[in-house]
Amino acid sequence: MPVSDASIAASASRAAEIRHRLHRIPELCYQEFETATLLRSELDQLQIPHIDGLFEAPTATIALIGNDKNPCIALRADIDALPIQEQTSLPYTSTHPGKMHACGHDGHIATLLGTAAVLKEIEPELPVCVKLIFQPAEESGGGAQKLVRAGVLNGAVGPPVQAIFGLHGWPWLPVGFAATKPGPLLAATDSFKATFIGRGCHGAYPHLGSDPILVAAEAVLNLQQVVSRQIDPTEPAVVSIGIISAGTATNIIPDQAHIEGTVRTLSDSSRKLARASIERRCTNIAAAGNCTLQFNWIEGYPATINDPAMSDYVARIARQTLGNDHYLPVSRPTMGGEDFAYYLEKIPGCFFVIGTEPPDRRPYPPLHSDRYDFTDAALEVGIRIFTALATNYSAQFPTNPISATPL
Repeated sequence: MPVSDASIAASASRAAEIRHRLHRIPELCYQEFETATLLRSELDQLQIPHIDGLFEAPTATIALIGNDKNPCIALRADIDALPIQEQTSLPYTSTHPGKMHACGHDGHIATLLGTAAVLKEIEPELPVCVKLIFQPAEESGGGAQKLVRAGVLNGAVGPPVQAIFGLHGWPWLPVGFAATKPGPLLAATDSFKATFIGRGCHGAYPHLGSDPILVAAEAVLNLQQVVSRQIDPTEPAVVSIGIISAGTATNIIPDQAHIEGTVRTLSDSSRKLARASIERRCTNIAAAGNCTLQFNWIEGYPATINDPAMSDYVARIARQTLGNDHYLPVSRPTMGGEDFAYYLEKIPGCFFVIGTEPPDRRPYPPLHSDRYDFTDAALEVGIRIFTALATNYSAQFPTNPISATPL
């Protein structure tokens, strides 16, 4: 179904204005009330019906375009920001101290609203029903998981969804380009906390106590062997320690030492192996140092695993809309994470990235930087791809694709 370039351009221009307004009001997970009010107002102006708030997710907004008797696909945008003080000096800089759209979710929201405006214009001819998911709490809190539990995919909230698509701005890719891959794209994001409990004493007489700092230091080094010696070397994995704390004075051996780390894996088998190995190593290292251990594993998001057929579909659409040379197949996964993974556990879909690096600013500030800003020119790219995914879907998939996991 053809959509005019004029319609796309007008929608992208409006989306840029919306993004600047959103950028001024960043809000953290499950606190996105101003953001939700703004985007719901835009949906009202477009005369698009929407459901406001779901169980455990009051800032979620679910909108529908098209006949709900047609096959339904979903397009998702995350809406939360990060606890970062902005340093961009933009005219539309954050007005909320200590909070910033440093991951570009303002651009994701604006892209989806721009897509909504285009699809609304052609709603009578739209061959699918499009469910727009404005999801809170991607950065922390697992908003996608709560929306799945509330029934956003299975028909409890609007019609059941056959396939889902989501995008992310990517500052390592030039504006005008898109990229993705079938299979694992992003990693599972588990973490752990380990407290080594010894017996404090004077630093001059360490033999009279049990030194938990020495044990924690040994654990930090030893845990690097999980990846190098226990997980298959052809299977990507990361164990990184981000926090280590202990002690109050240079001449006192404390009672406790504490470490925390993140664990990134791409398969269930590696995820289970990493957890078991880390806990076992910490337990035995503690025992060797005459310490005890308090260990806590915090399960994060699953790996983001794209459906092969949907990934191929996104690649075809990106080539058609942007040009063959502006789609780049991703050669290997990245070890970042995304709660879009929860949707992909239930139904086929694809998560992809679009470039936000302007031609005159290379290198561009990375995601989660206090200088990052989603580039306005990337909005039109996202709108074009989202729109084409919706308008071409029924021709490409005349029958229901097989669900990843029964709903």
